[in-house]
Amino acid sequence: PDSDLRTGMTPEMSGMSNSGLSDSRAASNRLNDNQTSGLLYFYIHFVTEVVCFYTLARYVGDNPTIWLVFLSYDMLAFVPQSIIGYFSDKHPKVPLGAIGLVLLGVALLIMENVQNPYASLFILCLGNCFVHVNGAETTLRTAKGKVSGSAIFVSGGSFGVVTGKLMGGAGTSSWPLLILLASALPLAIFAQRYISEAELPFKKQCLDFKYARPGLGVGLVIVAAVTVVAVRGFMGYGIPTSWNKTAIQTVMLFSFMGVGKALGGILADRFGFKRTALVSAALAAPFLMFGDHLMVISLFGVMLFSMTMAITLGILVSVLPETPGLAFGWTTIGLFLGTAPVFFFKFTTITANCIM
Repeated sequence: PDSDLRTGMTPEMSGMSNSGLSDSRAASNRLNDNQTSGLLYFYIHFVTEVVCFYTLARYVGDNPTIWLVFLSYDMLAFVPQSIIGYFSDKHPKVPLGAIGLVLLGVALLIMENVQNPYASLFILCLGNCFVHVNGAETTLRTAKGKVSGSAIFVSGGSFGVVTGKLMGGAGTSSWPLLILLASALPLAIFAQRYISEAELPFKKQCLDFKYARPGLGVGLVIVAAVTVVAVRGFMGYGIPTSWNKTAIQTVMLFSFMGVGKALGGILADRFGFKRTALVSAALAAPFLMFGDHLMVISLFGVMLFSMTMAITLGILVSVLPETPGLAFGWTTIGLFLGTAPVFFFKFTTITANCIM
């Protein structure tokens, strides 16, 4: 206002009313909240996956049926997120993230002291579900129609998976993981305030997501988006990567996957969903098909194809704006549908990968 007086202009003459300034500041604050919540949950998600895959790696041995443990984990960790997500939509103030981290710590203690793999696995999966759903709720409800915060949150998991595998395979003590969980707990409690102190009513926080084509039925959009997620899940686990023989190469594979997930959301917000989806998928295809023996080519393919993660999530929230937790749960169902077949068969030919 002082500046306007000095220039002899009223707020209305300068083209910006007081209410407009307030709206602009509010929008900026919501954007900052989304970026901050995304970064917070990047770390929380990273810690979650470190604990989960550390535990799974500890169970790996000479048992020929060990694959059942991993299949059970995928089913228990992915599928229930739709149910828990719907519960969270109805009760968004419940701090599921903090509860989930505590459950992960309990699972670790059971593994170390009670040595009951079934109880440990069940509690581990439940904690995983709680953290994922709360991360999705927090980043989507502060998004104002943007997906970069959710993309950053999800990308942390890729780095956590490979870290947990390496730590578990090396026989690292579980105490460092308990310290990681303790460091993530206050961050989850802090992030919860973005939901608890939100200005808009809960049912109106995701109405800015409008990325699904008008006129298409909700069911058709859900089936299409879940199919894309399933294909991405299958390709992520089933695509041939014969070059991946060392720990460093495995780290690079998961790192490029994580970077792709985050980059997809950032570019979608900047250049639009359709353009990002078409360009990333089209460019990914030749890299994925011909990268079996060439690490650099394969890594770029994985990164490009991972960029579709944020786009499918944004499309699902567009048709389920009042239940973002349920929308996120549909993506995890798609992941299970895509990863489950990998336990029984993989495509190893260029023709099969072209079809996928």
